[in-house]
Amino acid sequence: MEDTTATATTYHYFSIFTNYPLISAFTAFTIAQFIKLFTSWYRERRWDLKQLLGSGGMPSSHSSTVTALAVAIGLQEGFGGSHFAIALILASVVMYDATGVRLHAGRQAEVLNQIVFELPAEHPLAESRPLRELLGHTPPQVVAGGLLGSVTAVTGYLFTRIATS
Repeated sequence: MEDTTATATTYHYFSIFTNYPLISAFTAFTIAQFIKLFTSWYRERRWDLKQLLGSGGMPSSHSSTVTALAVAIGLQEGFGGSHFAIALILASVVMYDATGVRLHAGRQAEVLNQIVFELPAEHPLAESRPLRELLGHTPPQVVAGGLLGSVTAVTGYLFTRIATS
């Protein structure tokens, strides 16, 4: 009896590696971050490894992650279920926030950094560390992230269907 419980518990822990929605979300995030590395190189003609972990930029990794999660849940469990509804609302909030609050906070950071830069050297804030400016996303960056997430989830779904048949 105890061996069965131990085996079930072990399987329970390893089932995370077969969780299709989770794998889709992580894969979409990883692909988006690597694409940012290359779009940054294309724009600036230099490699910026901070793009692998940073926020902002093309495409939105937040959008690709939550979209991949929502689409994967919809494909796996059905688009009429409550799990998909929760994932869809989460994705909507994240994508709205990326183009709203975070985008405008980044623009305010640009203005504040410029003001601090123009302060006289003797001013107490003149030596303060600049604020991060690349926080949010433009609508095209969010749409690109959403498309990437959708394609990633559908590709993963088709791959698992082919692999199991």
